[in-house]
Amino acid sequence: MITQFTPTTHSKGATSLLTIIRSLDCLLQTAIAQAKVAHGTEPFTDPYRGLYVTQEQVALSLAREPGEPSWQVADSNLLLEMDEVIQYSPVLTQLQANYHLSNFDLAVILIAIAPELDLRYERIYAYLQDDVTRKRPTVELALNLLCTKAEDKLHYRHRFTADAPLMRHGLLHLIADTHQIQPPLLAQYLRLDAQIIRLLTCTPGLDERLQSFSTLMQPTVALEELPIHTDIQQTLKILCDRNSISHSLLLYLQDQGGLGSRVAAAIAHFMNRSLLTVDLKVAHQSDPNLESTLRLLGREAQSQNAIVYLLAIDELFNPDSIALNLRLMQLLQQYSGVTILAGQSPLPPALNAQTVAITLPLPNFAQRQTYWQTRLNDSGIVMEPEAVNQLSDRFRLTPDQIDRAITSAHKQAIYRISPFSQPASPNLSDLFVAAREQSGQELQGLANKLNPHYTWSDLVLTEEALEQLKEICNQAKYRSVVLGQWGFERKLSFGKGISMLFCGPPGTGKTMAAEVIATDLQLDLYRIDLSQIVSKYLGETEKNLDRIFTAADRANAILFFDEADALFGKRSEVKDAHDRYANLEVGYLLQKMEEYTGISVLATNLRQNIDDAFLRRIQTIIEFPFPDETSRYHLWRVVFPAETPLDPSVDFEFLAREIKLAGGNIKNIALAAAFCAASEGRTISMPHLIKAARREYQKSGRNWEGHFSCYPSSIPPGRGI
Repeated sequence: MITQFTPTTHSKGATSLLTIIRSLDCLLQTAIAQAKVAHGTEPFTDPYRGLYVTQEQVALSLAREPGEPSWQVADSNLLLEMDEVIQYSPVLTQLQANYHLSNFDLAVILIAIAPELDLRYERIYAYLQDDVTRKRPTVELALNLLCTKAEDKLHYRHRFTADAPLMRHGLLHLIADTHQIQPPLLAQYLRLDAQIIRLLTCTPGLDERLQSFSTLMQPTVALEELPIHTDIQQTLKILCDRNSISHSLLLYLQDQGGLGSRVAAAIAHFMNRSLLTVDLKVAHQSDPNLESTLRLLGREAQSQNAIVYLLAIDELFNPDSIALNLRLMQLLQQYSGVTILAGQSPLPPALNAQTVAITLPLPNFAQRQTYWQTRLNDSGIVMEPEAVNQLSDRFRLTPDQIDRAITSAHKQAIYRISPFSQPASPNLSDLFVAAREQSGQELQGLANKLNPHYTWSDLVLTEEALEQLKEICNQAKYRSVVLGQWGFERKLSFGKGISMLFCGPPGTGKTMAAEVIATDLQLDLYRIDLSQIVSKYLGETEKNLDRIFTAADRANAILFFDEADALFGKRSEVKDAHDRYANLEVGYLLQKMEEYTGISVLATNLRQNIDDAFLRRIQTIIEFPFPDETSRYHLWRVVFPAETPLDPSVDFEFLAREIKLAGGNIKNIALAAAFCAASEGRTISMPHLIKAARREYQKSGRNWEGHFSCYPSSIPPGRGI
């Protein structure tokens, strides 16, 4: 059983250590009296003592029996009375229990710690060792102080070997004299590990060797406050109760919802412990085999009454490095305290045998709703329940992300107002912007983020298409009601997301419609770059798709696959191995589409190239037809911003009737005409538009129809802007 070092233990330790050192003084006084006879006063009066050897010294050495010191205590009171001495020191008592130390080991610790408390012991040790340069105790000095016979010295030598408790646990280090090559064991100096010195001297703080990758905190969060299921809370409490006496537990948290640190802190709070959080990946860089690091962590956790929490353990476990995995597992099992491991992947096979695994899913809608409401109340932000529902439903954020979003919203509100105004509370728009900032980092480099500007008034579509788009937005807005409150989530294994297929010729508004949906739902829109997905190498396309959908699942964004027929084409007949593998890619894509819980939009110019099996998995198919004359008239009316200077002579009916192009082309014509007019300092007139239309026709390789000749090719003087 491991005994923890409590704060009370530390407070008593400083006083008790000074008391116990007095027992060492009694032993040293006896030794000095004996050494005075053997050495005289020369160690203090001869500055070169120890730097030369006289014939007299050699003769005296030869006269002694092998193993017999030049001076000898009659008996070791310190060793004989150690059982009584350590009663005054809870720290020594706990060290003895934790590391199975003998009374001899404890006495060695006292001899080694003495110069850390008072430098006068350096002079005493130098005198006893008959060498002014040897101010630190050696193995021989410890044996001479604690052993009365040469046979005892030989017997206790094994307490300084590598497998002895002091050495095996790293409590004591043997330091060779720099002037000697491979010095004998007796000549090596005793140095307590810095961690043990801090423990015995009750020095606060974290061991400096751990500070670069570890933090120590006293948690205050309770399990009941976390957005996790009550069954998980109860399981954790049972595990903690069972280990409250033995203090032995290896727990793996598969952290899918960013809750690992909070759960670990809540466990520590429940067990009335501190939490020692460790980035094991950083630690591994400085200590590849991790043995000394894990030993330090174990001792630190015991001395700090802490639970060890190891982050990102799955990143360290390499499937190809079986030896490292097994070694790490062995080291973790050697520690008898409470260790919590966290990772996003399933439990590594090397950890299965001795580890309790618990999955922490992403908080569901109800849990996010409760957490949003609680944190908004704590921050003094008043928000209607419907607004909280929207935030909870649209963004699948972790508690940490929600906290950061609220902090960011406060900053946005401050920057939005005048410097002389009173501080404003964040509004719903601020919270939506802040929530989006917490999403999408995973998609960076995999997709291009679009900045939607279009609204419903910019769309010119058939009534049927507009109604379908609005139905899609309503599905996104009321997912929590239908799937959660009405129970449909229990009926759906797949297909909980929203998938759409936009079909139509180029320039008919497919991308604009995706932007309108993103604007209406206040979600980010990402356009997938197909060049980064499709690969000629076997298996690479699937890997790229998996990366995209995995990242998108946490991005709270709309995925827009433009020109999707290039990727989602008809599955071909199997004629060779490449055809067979291409079909496997499509099958894998269909699987990922069904598993995806977000919003995905696929845009294609050629619906006939889409396989029927794929179409069955799409919830909504919206046609974007080539605009008729009426639609083109509306497109011409909405393409110009309100502040654009238009000549009254612009004939929208003529433009709609004669220029038979799609909305994208119309936008290009309007923009080109605007630049032309601006360069001349005039308002936009029909000649500008006709000239721009002629360029658009030429670009597409279409013939310029002759009845445009009613407008002159040159632009006459017109009105200025």
